[in-house]
Parts: sequence; structure tokens; C-alpha cells
Amino acid sequence: MAQKNNIQLAIREYRPSDQAMVTELFLDSIRENIYPAFFKSMSHSDHVGVALSISMAGYVLGGSSYFQALLFGAAWAGLIYFCCHEIYEGYMLRRLTTDMADIQANYLTNPDNGFWVAEVGDNETSRVVGMVTVRAQRRVEDEHHGNSNGGVGTGSSADGSGDSGEMSHLAVAFLWRRRKLGYQLTQRALEFCKERGFARLILDVSSPQTGAMSLLRKNGFIQTSSHSNTHGNRWISKLARISVLRMEKFL
Repeated sequence: MAQKNNIQLAIREYRPSDQAMVTELFLDSIRENIYPAFFKSMSHSDHVGVALSISMAGYVLGGSSYFQALLFGAAWAGLIYFCCHEIYEGYMLRRLTTDMADIQANYLTNPDNGFWVAEVGDNETSRVVGMVTVRAQRRVEDEHHGNSNGGVGTGSSADGSGDSGEMSHLAVAFLWRRRKLGYQLTQRALEFCKERGFARLILDVSSPQTGAMSLLRKNGFIQTSSHSNTHGNRWISKLARISVLRMEKFL
């Protein structure tokens, strides 16, 4: 446990009393990606071209009206924002109705799964300001992943099974960032995976999450694959231009 300015920080296992704060942190961490995704998508050359064309069409159809040009361009931007919003909201709702619906059953009753929180506080009050989870992925060693790092294999677990851990819900409250909390939470997940004899730790992140990717690379993760399947509507995914990156660290 560390102490700074009478504030204590501890990374510990999740407790049922943390549920409200953990859920709030989860919702904030997902929704904060909507605006970066929107700006990243709108800056793409194809979307810039479409925005200019639509604005010009509005200008002509409105009888040289700059207002209508602006209105048409804003409508296009609104559509792109809606697409980005739907992807992250859809992901959030899926997780709230699956693993996050019963944390006790999904993470705490299985010794190969884990859920940790970063807690800060003094002698009177405390608050959860970070979290991370790991779930065991029982599968045979995948040759595709073995070749994804220039021929470097995935390694093997203590029993040779090549099982891996899937990290998710890595989040730190905004006011507590840049204090190495994300690094410490990631290290805790890595330690757990080594204790369980997993071959690797994997995490999927969306392309707008540049901060998360930077943190993962500092922890030794590499990108092994990417895809555009966001589990949303095909056209919504296409317009949002959000891709999912698989980051892995071989243990």
C-alpha cells in the first residue's frame, strides 16, 4: 500500500460492495471513447470528401445558401456521430447483460478468473478509481498467433495446454490518470496470468483508444491482428471506421 498526501492507494480484489462504483467507472470508460472515435472518423479523407460534397450540394440546392450548406454538412457529421455512439453504447449494453451482470459468478467463483480494483482513500472514506479483469481462455495453441510475431511462438502453460488470459475492463478514473495506475493494474493482471501458468495475456482495444495502446506497448504487448467486426450493424461499422485491435503479451 502506498501513501501520498494522506491518501492511500491499494490494488485489491473486487468486493460486492464495489459494484456501484465499478459500474459507474465502466460506463464512463466506454462512453468517453465516443468523441475521439467521432473526430478520428470525420478526419478520414473519404469522410472529408463526402462532407464537402454534401455541403456543396446544400449550397447549390439552397440557391447559394451558406446556411443550407452548413446544415447539410452538419447532418452528415451527425450521422457519423450516431454511428460511433451506437457502437460503443452497443458494446456497453452487451457487457452489462453478460459478464458485468453477475461479477461474483463470472469472475470470483472461478480461480482462473480475476477482478481487481484500485482503491484510494483515507481513514474515513475510500473510492474505486481503477479496475481490470482477467478471464481464462481454454483453447488449443493457435498456430496463427504463433506466427504473428515474426515466428515467435505463444509459449505454453505449466501443463503444456497453451491456455491464455483475456484482459478487459481496464479503466482508470479521469482524475487519477498519469499516476501509473493503469500500469500497476496491467502488471497485476500479468502476475495473475503467470501464477496460473497461462501462455499469454490478450486484450482487444478499439482503434481510437490510443492511450490504452500506448500503455499496453509500454507493458510489452504487441499488436497481432485487427478486424472491423464491432458487433454492430454492418453499415454503422463501415461509416464509423472503427477497427478492433488484438494486443497480446507472450508469457
